[in-house]
Amino acid sequence: MSGRVGELSAKQAASLAQFRDRIGDILPELPAQHDHYLLRWLRARSFNVPKAEVMIRKHLDFRRNMKADTIISDWTPPEVITRYVSGGMCGYDKEGNPIWYDLVGPLDPKGLLMSASKQDFLRTKMRNMEMLQRECEKQSEKLGVNVEAITLIYDCEGLGFKHMWKPAIETYGEILTMFEDNYPEGLKRVFLIKAPKLFPMAYNLIKRFLCEETRRKLTVVGSNWQEVLRQHVDAEQLPVAYGGTRTDPDGDPRCRTMVSARGSDGEDGDDDGGDDPQINYGGTVPQSYYIQNSIKVQYDTTVSIGRGAVLQLDVHVSAPCSLLRWQFASDGADIGFGVFRRVGPGGQQEMADLLEVLPSQRYNAHLVPEDNMMTCPEAGVYVLSFDNTYSVLQSKRVSYTAEVLPPSLPPSVRQAP
Repeated sequence: MSGRVGELSAKQAASLAQFRDRIGDILPELPAQHDHYLLRWLRARSFNVPKAEVMIRKHLDFRRNMKADTIISDWTPPEVITRYVSGGMCGYDKEGNPIWYDLVGPLDPKGLLMSASKQDFLRTKMRNMEMLQRECEKQSEKLGVNVEAITLIYDCEGLGFKHMWKPAIETYGEILTMFEDNYPEGLKRVFLIKAPKLFPMAYNLIKRFLCEETRRKLTVVGSNWQEVLRQHVDAEQLPVAYGGTRTDPDGDPRCRTMVSARGSDGEDGDDDGGDDPQINYGGTVPQSYYIQNSIKVQYDTTVSIGRGAVLQLDVHVSAPCSLLRWQFASDGADIGFGVFRRVGPGGQQEMADLLEVLPSQRYNAHLVPEDNMMTCPEAGVYVLSFDNTYSVLQSKRVSYTAEVLPPSLPPSVRQAP
């Protein structure tokens, strides 16, 4: 049985009754008390009642701390987030579920993290989810069926190395974790469109933040993505830029204009369900928004490199076209760095015996931490070389992180035909 209202086994129905009884003391404080809502938490924990209870009680604490019940009316995201975080809701799929668009290409991760706090991003995502939950409630009333999840169209066009910057991935991971912990079963399906070759590597960075059920809802769509979207979304609900016929009131095929008159309580000023086009396309954040000069990065290892010495770090790359990424910062002075590949037996080798992949040069990593990556054309042992041979007086402390991302797409992500 699916674990939904009308599709419960006897055991699932008993679990629902037990769950309702165990959380009776907090029911009045939850956003909803009906069976549809409670079953979301049970499905998220495979109908393990004690685990579902822990989850929903933590969520209630989260709602209190974040003031979720009033966040739409009482809190406005900083201007830099409103203007430069791309995406938004526009239209409904064929079953009436709201559609949210995420556009990765126009995002400027460093600019955004230089201009707003991590808490601002978390609160913004929560505010969006609360608005989408209200939209689902309106659709449920309008259509006479339960609507509890959204369709997500994730536009990967323009995905690049800048989006895989570690602080950005960590922040995105926290947002995904917050979503998974507090809005279970909030996704109906996810279409990943226009995915470049880098997508599998990017996905490998964030997949650990996704539960298996969420992964099963991801579908990577190929060159026929417009046709696939039209199978699930009526043309009049789909922007022209995404293969439909919809434009905003200005005739913009990308549907960028918000015209819905929302009152101070966040409700629509009209009766059309609040589905006016409102997709933001972001862009590079002007430095005038910056409130900090750098981002604190957590590194895996810190070592001391003696004066006149070289530190070689072996990194094993098991598959061609894997992505090798590194970050490092030095303490007090610059440091030399290059990437090489071993072509002979293992063990330490003279630099002259290594194949140069990225020429060694000196980096002012004591002023600006280095963050970079490269695609490894061949499998093998790659060497990250920190070079302090030019310094005859000063040893260097270097903090670094290195990792290898495999090139293949995990089997848990579906490919659309």
